Amino acid sequence: MKFYNCMLLLSLVLCVSAQNWFADTGAFVRDAYLGAKDMWHAYSDMREANYKNADKYFHARGNYDAARRGPGGEWAARVISDAREGWQGGVSGRGAEDTRQDQEANEWGRRGGDPNHYRPAGLPSKY
Repeated sequence: MKFYNCMLLLSLVLCVSAQNWFADTGAFVRDAYLGAKDMWHAYSDMREANYKNADKYFHARGNYDAARRGPGGEWAARVISDAREGWQGGVSGRGAEDTRQDQEANEWGRRGGDPNHYRPAGLPSKY
């Protein structure tokens, strides 16, 4: 009888642990999805603004907004930023220095730094 009681207790513990894992995973996935949307929104605004020397601001803002979502949002920001900079540095030929500066702005935003640190003078307040 002790064996069955132990198995029942173990099953209950595993079931509760699994529910917490699924709840945490669901939150991570939701945050990652919303973080990716934040990144897309910043990219869309950057394209719409078409403002000289504003790209670092939009990098910082997208990463900042996504990272505020939680671990999933921070993960999405890192993956998207690294993929973009990998492509930009390797394929588009924009240069290592520009990639380094973009990554600096990305990290600044993910760490919670104010994106306005990179805001160029004269960028419309809409952004």
